[in-house]
Amino acid sequence: MPLPLIVSKEEQDEVAASMQIDVLYFTDPICSTCWTIQPLLRKLKLEYGSYLNIKYCMGGMLPSWGEYPKGKVNNPGEVAKHWDEVCAIHEMPIDGDLWIEDPMNSSYPPSIAFKAAQMQDNDLAPLFLRRINEMVFVEKKNIIKWEFLEKAALEVGLDSARLLRDFEGRAKELFTEDLNTGKNHGVTSFPTLIFSDQHNEHVTIKGHQTYDHFVDIILKRIPHAKKAEIDTDPKTLFSHFPTMADKEFAYLSNISMEAAATQLEDLYDQGFIKKMESKNGTLWKSNYYELI
Repeated sequence: MPLPLIVSKEEQDEVAASMQIDVLYFTDPICSTCWTIQPLLRKLKLEYGSYLNIKYCMGGMLPSWGEYPKGKVNNPGEVAKHWDEVCAIHEMPIDGDLWIEDPMNSSYPPSIAFKAAQMQDNDLAPLFLRRINEMVFVEKKNIIKWEFLEKAALEVGLDSARLLRDFEGRAKELFTEDLNTGKNHGVTSFPTLIFSDQHNEHVTIKGHQTYDHFVDIILKRIPHAKKAEIDTDPKTLFSHFPTMADKEFAYLSNISMEAAATQLEDLYDQGFIKKMESKNGTLWKSNYYELI
């Protein structure tokens, strides 16, 4: 009579590890390209999120204008133009007028604030990052200012007093560690995503790539990975992501931008969502999902 198969914890852990891909996501709170890939990352989370272990690393894109690498964008006025161009290409709402009306001189303060958010709650930290992204790209808020960082923290359920203490203390060291991690991996642009499997083999994606490219990387490392079906009911989508731009809603629903706009306006008329309009697009927020 055969003995029952007994699997050790070590073997179980090995199997679990083989089903996971570690992702280092190097980003920056004021990186417009990082904002434009949100539709892809949100779809990836819904379809293949169970296979991904994502770690956010701050890239420190703008230490100051004096230390910013010279290139196509060298001053706030050029950023304003660049943001409007990125918006036109990728259809995510971005208002470059912020750089004319209240320009930022560094991306370090909001980056350090994100590390403080991670110290407090690793699950709420990405929501905090999303909220300050919305503030800077859609609402034209200068997220260097503490008043906006504090507001974002409160809105996602963080303790703002603790956030300030950590912001002024240990979070600065953690941010420096992120910068060093980026240097060690040769990261020079954002977004950069580094995918690593259990064999410690790495694949790097830089900038705006196709969704299929992301999926190919996953399937080459986990060939049996199964795509989860997305429930495209609008209310279900808003339960996953309480704020969405037209592009995100269209991408997740697999419909045209025109069809998405019609559905979103209908939901707005029904009182299900509210909207934040900007010069270059709209952000929609569920009225039935509050974080606090």
